[in-house]
Amino acid sequence: MAFQLSRAAVVRTVPFAVFMLLLGVRGMIPGDGSWGFDPRWVYGLTVVVVGGLLLHYRREYGELFAQTLPTMRETAVAVAAGLVVFGLWIMLDAPWMTLGEATAAFRPLDAQGALIWPLVVVRWIGAALLVPVMEELFWRSFLMRWVQSPQFETVTPQRVGIRAVVLSTFVFMLAHNLWLAAIIAGLIFAWLYIRTGKLWVAVIAHGVTNGVLGVWVVITGKWVFW
Repeated sequence: MAFQLSRAAVVRTVPFAVFMLLLGVRGMIPGDGSWGFDPRWVYGLTVVVVGGLLLHYRREYGELFAQTLPTMRETAVAVAAGLVVFGLWIMLDAPWMTLGEATAAFRPLDAQGALIWPLVVVRWIGAALLVPVMEELFWRSFLMRWVQSPQFETVTPQRVGIRAVVLSTFVFMLAHNLWLAAIIAGLIFAWLYIRTGKLWVAVIAHGVTNGVLGVWVVITGKWVFW
């Protein structure tokens, strides 16, 4: 019998797959403008397309729109966790903590080294607002629960076991070049989801990490983290 993803799995994997595909496309386009356009704007296309997919499927994300929103306490914990992950992310960058180089590095600078603010804004919106929703739907809501049981829709976060957390976090790590930081981040986001039963808590933490990281990168010019 051929392997077939359920509708619930499809709506959580398609936005992520499209994001990764466009990321790969951006990385293959020459950055010297020889193709007639600036490949950095492919990220803008990514934000529009993936954001459109998430909006299109929004009614099928029960873990986001059919559950109670986080309490003030849960939101505070998410913000604190996001700040902790940010701090670890910029510190855990020693050569032995790195797997290769970042794919399709993003430097929103013109030929004179000045910031191109529209690119900065698009990149920050994608990283801080779009990616946390897309990735938490895929990594934690889908993959982590799917490892626990192929009928993942029936698995409450509190029923997810250590094996599912470890395996999904390992795959999450493979998608990032800072492998140690990614492991810690993945475990923290998974813990937040399991502990509270609310995916929004993990999304908020992820969004804080990416949002603060984006501001820090622009201020310091350490584009390797973007």
